Amino acid sequence: MTTNRFLFHLLLIFLLTSCSSDELLPKNAVEHAVEGAYDASISDDANYSLVSSMHHGIALWDLKENALKYQWSHLKDKENQKLTSKSDLDEWLVQSNPGNLVLAADISFDSRNAVTADKHNFALWNIFNGENIGFWKVKNSNIRDIALSNQGRYILYGKSNGIAVHINVINGNRIEFLGHQEKINAVDLSPNGFYALTGSNDYVAYLWDTRSGQVIHRFNHSSRVTQVKLDPKGRFAFTADSKKQARIWNLQTGEMISNLQYLSRQQIFSAVRFSDDGTLLATGAPSRKLTLWDIKTGKQLKKWQVSPRKGSRPKSAVVYDVAFTKDGKSLITESSSGLSETWTIPKNLK
Repeated sequence: MTTNRFLFHLLLIFLLTSCSSDELLPKNAVEHAVEGAYDASISDDANYSLVSSMHHGIALWDLKENALKYQWSHLKDKENQKLTSKSDLDEWLVQSNPGNLVLAADISFDSRNAVTADKHNFALWNIFNGENIGFWKVKNSNIRDIALSNQGRYILYGKSNGIAVHINVINGNRIEFLGHQEKINAVDLSPNGFYALTGSNDYVAYLWDTRSGQVIHRFNHSSRVTQVKLDPKGRFAFTADSKKQARIWNLQTGEMISNLQYLSRQQIFSAVRFSDDGTLLATGAPSRKLTLWDIKTGKQLKKWQVSPRKGSRPKSAVVYDVAFTKDGKSLITESSSGLSETWTIPKNLK
């Protein structure tokens, strides 16, 4: 009897461990960059991802079909004409112009357009036909981050000199936001392009009106602000610094809703996304971490680790972006490992 009970408990532990391990693994994984990626962006509807890599330039992937839709590059017209094959593109990227590697990208909320940026240039693209809409060159300071509105009408970028620039693509009008005192680390833009969220090394994140340049809310931190994110429905804002403060704010009142609860002395967030129903926040980190949080309480509900690139030492990966699938049952990530991975959200989180 004692032996049978022992065997039963042993089997139960094995089954529970197996189930727990399975929950931590991705539902599926697709390679989007053979030797790793430099940056990536996933559309809000989780239909597309934009991946920048050494050997593929800028690749737009159709996530529903698991198919490569377009390959783009930051080339001048004459240079584009010279490149007649994929091998030519690879050679140009590796040898001729490494400074033009795309390090920031965004897909508009309506999934109609994409914007890509290297240190000194940015480009606007049509997702439906793959055509380039325009190239722009930025002088005096490097681009740190970039965001795009619906229909590709407005572009927002933050620079290392602390200036944020908002451009109307249709008429060329631009407004410079001079509220920050040090370099900007992260920017985001509302779907209609009227509201910007910018975070800087000056310990402050600002929500401001892009039509007037007026500050709506000021979010103070105790160290440099490293990440910002707007809820597309206008309910919340997320701001995080380089230490212990990662906060969710009520956009209507400017009051804090919650501060994410974690034990480590500091946490850097490389990706953030709000769920459509306004209950969950998904975050990614440079340490492979993918985490789900309760927006109302700031409590951690679930965590995973994205896959490192095969053969990499040490086994590491930066989560560049994360998105909820349309049904809200899964998460999709793009990371520096070059993998797109899908993760099942447990039914009973709380």
